[in-house]
Amino acid sequence: MKQRLTNFLVEFYNIKLTRPTTDKVRICEIIAVFITAICKFICVDYLNYRLAYVIVIIMLWSIYVLYRYRKDKMVLKDWGFRTDNFKSAIKLMLPFAIVSVLTFFVIGYIQGTINMTWHILPLLITYPIWGIVQQLLTIGIVAGNLNSLKKLRIKKATIIFITAILFSVVHYPSVWLMTGTFIIALFYGYVYLKIKNLYALGLFHGWLGALFYYTVVNQDPFSDVFLKFLN
Repeated sequence: MKQRLTNFLVEFYNIKLTRPTTDKVRICEIIAVFITAICKFICVDYLNYRLAYVIVIIMLWSIYVLYRYRKDKMVLKDWGFRTDNFKSAIKLMLPFAIVSVLTFFVIGYIQGTINMTWHILPLLITYPIWGIVQQLLTIGIVAGNLNSLKKLRIKKATIIFITAILFSVVHYPSVWLMTGTFIIALFYGYVYLKIKNLYALGLFHGWLGALFYYTVVNQDPFSDVFLKFLN
């Protein structure tokens, strides 16, 4: 009797841990991501509340991630919050990152927009955090959920293209940012559907993004976001 009860509890616990996410939840999450993108245009582009927007979005989505984790202990791994394949993801992304960095400096040299100051150092530390959040929303939730829908089967190439378009549009109106993020998102979508690891994607997103600003875009995000509060 005791053994049966033990087996029942183990089976119940395992079922609870591996409870599949329904299509309804996945669609609602995708809609929430689109709402987050719309809020970006209002709060950042129109009201110029960039720092406040970033902080609020990180807090709200962190609360949701915690909520989902309490409901389903496997959801973090399903999204890509894992370390077991971190090295494999890094190795897969490293050649692309090296080519990207070289391309940034070549374009920056031609344009005369290379502006490497100490301001990039804080961004190399903090930007990967925001990068993980962005990758969770655009790649993890949008691409991951579209790929996992049971009632609607979408080709992986189409999913990658959709997420790349979304990621590009969010960076409007900068042509350079829209172009760069579209290309990068195509590669990130491929990597994610092959090896789910948001840590690696967020790290590369933060570092490449910070470098892109100071070589190609000719902007200083650190000064625009932080230093204006000190002046």
